[in-house]
Amino acid sequence: MSIWMNWALWGLQAMAVTFVFAVGVALALALAFFVIDRVQTRDAIRRNYPVIGRFRHLFTTLGEFFRQYFFAMDREEMPFNRAQRDWVTKAASGQGNTLAFGSTRNLTVVGTPVFVNAAFPPLDDQFASTEPMVIGPGARQPFLAPSIFNISGMSYGAISRPAVQALSRGAAKAGIWLNTGEGGLSPFHLEGGCDLVFQIGTAKYGVREPMGGLSEERLREVAAHERVRMFEIKLSQGAKPGKGGILPAAKITPEIALIRGIPVGQDSISPNRHVEVDDWDDLLDLIGRVRDVTGKPTGIKTAVGSPTQMRGLFEAIGRRGTEAAPDFLTIDGGEGGTGAAPMPLMDLVGMPIREALPRIVNLRDEFGLKDRIRLIASAKLVNPGDVAWALAAGADFVTSARGFMFALGCIQALKCNRNTCPTGITTHVPRLQQGLVVVEKEERVAAYARAIVHEVETIAHSVGVPEPRKMRRRHVRLVTADGTSIPMNEIYPSYRAGEPLPQVARPPDAGHYSAP
Repeated sequence: MSIWMNWALWGLQAMAVTFVFAVGVALALALAFFVIDRVQTRDAIRRNYPVIGRFRHLFTTLGEFFRQYFFAMDREEMPFNRAQRDWVTKAASGQGNTLAFGSTRNLTVVGTPVFVNAAFPPLDDQFASTEPMVIGPGARQPFLAPSIFNISGMSYGAISRPAVQALSRGAAKAGIWLNTGEGGLSPFHLEGGCDLVFQIGTAKYGVREPMGGLSEERLREVAAHERVRMFEIKLSQGAKPGKGGILPAAKITPEIALIRGIPVGQDSISPNRHVEVDDWDDLLDLIGRVRDVTGKPTGIKTAVGSPTQMRGLFEAIGRRGTEAAPDFLTIDGGEGGTGAAPMPLMDLVGMPIREALPRIVNLRDEFGLKDRIRLIASAKLVNPGDVAWALAAGADFVTSARGFMFALGCIQALKCNRNTCPTGITTHVPRLQQGLVVVEKEERVAAYARAIVHEVETIAHSVGVPEPRKMRRRHVRLVTADGTSIPMNEIYPSYRAGEPLPQVARPPDAGHYSAP
């Protein structure tokens, strides 16, 4: 009995010593932090409230995550709310996307599109598949694009190797194209066998000369790949109009540096525009040069600052002839996303896609270029209603980047610019990349693309047309400030041949519509 008593006493003594030691260490650390906080001069809160002032930074950091998981309602978050992300997640996993009881969406938000259901929609045997559409009929190698919904530009460097691999393989399975982004053509883009759009950014990554100019030799090397179907010259993107791409040094591996043609160990910042392009005629010269060298359709990507400004492009085409026109225009909205951008540009610069797209469609049609220039809509279009709206507004194709990031498993952690993405999508840390299993994610990419197309077709059938490209602006009503809705074609009248360009009514909202 005494042995057990001795053991018990020894245990209590050990616990007491451990407790005293722990308290001593805690007090020592608190004292050290007290001195450090009181002496430092950068943070007034910590200086005035040593030790406990540190909790403010901790709680501020953790608040972002607590709001996402515990406090934010399904339709509250920005830039994408839980309802939008959940739809993509279910679509990518092949789950049914039916809901019960009723919609949680607030249908009175100004600018909300409401589709006009037909009294007598087409029957099942009256549906038509969306026909492939030719892009660049005058190029030596036109592209017959099979899908209305495709993957927007995300460069290798901004996203990881397994992310590119999963996108490439998934795109091939779904029959959609993948835009390389401005970071050049990597082996991982090619390995899936999908159709590719090679993006030429202002730094000419992947097709640049040592001093940064455009290398025709490198252009030919890229164009020699059969799966590279088109070239897209990026003027600007919606998240940061007026500023070039930003790839932090932490994300530049030797492999990425080799593909891009840049040094390792320093931030890679693209010029804010193509240095050889000073006006619209220079731009048409560059488009013609790329198309002549590659033999493939060539277009541009831009955020729209003003339709008046864009009119200059179409006037230049009018002077030079339709053969000088870009084969496509990718219109990015001011609400577009990126891995790294200054907040003022992300928040305040560039027209939203829901205003820019119908205006540019009208400009194109006014100049008689409807069959010559294809329009691609981009920016925050991740759910079926978004895509259906864009097609009704006049787009020929829709592309999405962040929708496919959600399909890959993105949780909107907002770490894209820090190389610490917890899902492995935008990081080059091997430990984090291992969470992104390519064979699993490629299936999710394909399933998401198929689900979007299927449900956009469902919307088209509901409004009474056999396939999505038959939708028109009259098939969509937009909610106004007094809670009533009016047809989109009354706010943004479509251009009719032989008539003056219609005057656009004041848009129903001054902000950004973001509900799915």
